[in-house]
Amino acid sequence: MKDVKAMAAIVMVMMFCSISGQAQEAKTKQELKTYLIERDIPNAGQLNQEELEGISKKSCSVLETMTDIEWVNSYVMDNKVYCLYRATTPELINQHAKDAGFPVTSIMEIGSVIGPKTAN
Repeated sequence: MKDVKAMAAIVMVMMFCSISGQAQEAKTKQELKTYLIERDIPNAGQLNQEELEGISKKSCSVLETMTDIEWVNSYVMDNKVYCLYRATTPELINQHAKDAGFPVTSIMEIGSVIGPKTAN
């Protein structure tokens, strides 16, 4: 009987931890703001697929060690890269850039997003 009660208690604790973890994750996601990062990178538009893959892997490896920050995507131009990130603070974006060895020209918080569907 003690084993059944102990097992039930363990199951309840595990369920509570799972629910609590999901609630905390949802709370953190809601607090993330969206930022546009401008990076001046000479000849960025000339980077080949292998070089872009290497940069992406470096970014992801640094992000694995951080919380409250996500990389959405990036747009590569001739001499610039524009990146969308979600983070709780711009300081996290600067820290990610420093740890990954990426330049940051500017960080702008996005206030609203509009598009064709906004007109409907």
